[in-house]
Amino acid sequence: MLETAYAKLNLALHVRGREADGYHRIETAFAFAEDGDSLSVTEGEGITLRVIGPFADSLTEGDNIVLAAAHALREHCAGTAGAALTLDKRLPVASGIGGGSADAAAALRLLDRWWGLGLPGEALAAIAARLGSDVPACFYSRSARGEGRGDRLKIADHGVQGAPLLLVNPGTPLSTRSVFANWEGRDGGPLGDPFAGRNDLEAPARALAPRIGEVLDALGSPGTARMVRMSGSGATCFALFEQEAERDEAGRRIATGHPHWWQLSSRLR
Repeated sequence: MLETAYAKLNLALHVRGREADGYHRIETAFAFAEDGDSLSVTEGEGITLRVIGPFADSLTEGDNIVLAAAHALREHCAGTAGAALTLDKRLPVASGIGGGSADAAAALRLLDRWWGLGLPGEALAAIAARLGSDVPACFYSRSARGEGRGDRLKIADHGVQGAPLLLVNPGTPLSTRSVFANWEGRDGGPLGDPFAGRNDLEAPARALAPRIGEVLDALGSPGTARMVRMSGSGATCFALFEQEAERDEAGRRIATGHPHWWQLSSRLR
C-alpha cells in the first residue's frame, strides 16, 4: 500500500508576532504539489522504518517523525498491529516544503487504511497537530489558510489548482528555528490575496543562505512566471506558470546554468 507525502508550499507567509512561549503567530496560504516523497507499508513485527531515495542519507531511520506518527496513531487506538514502512525520500530535508511534516501526515493516512481503522479526518488531524505545526495542513494536503502557528486551518481556494509549478533548492539546508529567530520582529500587516502577499521569512533566510536570492532571480527571469517566492523558512523557492511549456523552459535554463541545484517540475493539486 502506497501514500504520497505531497510537497507543501507557502504561497505567502506573514509573521504577525512572537508569542510569550517563543512560538510565532503567522498567517499563511498553503498549497500542495502533486508530487513529493513516497511512503509504503507491508506486514511487519512492530513498527519499523527503512529510508531510501536521493535524500535518504539526510535522515536517521531510528528517530524520524514518520515513526512518531505511527506510534501516536497506534497508541490512540490502543492497538498492537505492526507495520514495515519504507520512505522514499525525494524531497530535500530542512528545505521549507514540509518534507518531514508531509511524511508524518502521509503515515497517518496510510496506516489508517492499512490497519483498517477508518478514523474520522478530525481525529487524525488532532493527532497530526501534536506532531508539528505544519502536519495538520499536510494531513489534508489541500489549499488552505493557516493561522496561529499555521495549525488553525480553513480550506480556501487560492485559484491556483492545476498551475504548472517549478521548485528549486540551491542545496542549502536551513533550520526553521534559526530563521524564525532572525525575524526582525516587525508586523507587516495581515494576509489577504496570496499573490499580493509576501514571505516575511525571506529576509532572515537570505541572511543565512544568500543563494536564495540567486534562486529567486533565476526563477524570475525572463518574467514568464505568475508568482516567484520562497516557501516556508527556505531555502526552496518556487515559481507558478500559466503554461507547462514555460515551466519546462525555465527548468531547462536553470539546469544548464546551475546543474547542482535540485529542482522538481510538478503542478498544484
